[in-house]
Amino acid sequence: MALNIKPLADRVLVEPVEAETKTAAGIIIPDNAKEKPQKGKVVAVGKGTKDEPMTVQVGDTVLYGKYSGTELKLDGKDYLIMRESDIFAIV
Repeated sequence: MALNIKPLADRVLVEPVEAETKTAAGIIIPDNAKEKPQKGKVVAVGKGTKDEPMTVQVGDTVLYGKYSGTELKLDGKDYLIMRESDIFAIV
């Protein structure tokens, strides 16, 4: 199912990955202690600006700041819309 949303200018729509539910040692993390995800998959990309073309592409996995972007919910899924400059790296 394709999303009916198109980010403008240098904005990117990211679907955050699920937060870890277990540590490497096997300890289960309760919901109130989970860290906010800082990794996600790019779902849609704007066209960029005339001075700054877009670097990320749909399908890229990216790292972003803990408090980056604006949260929104579409079709029961959580997404973040943010500027490309809020993205730290492509993984």
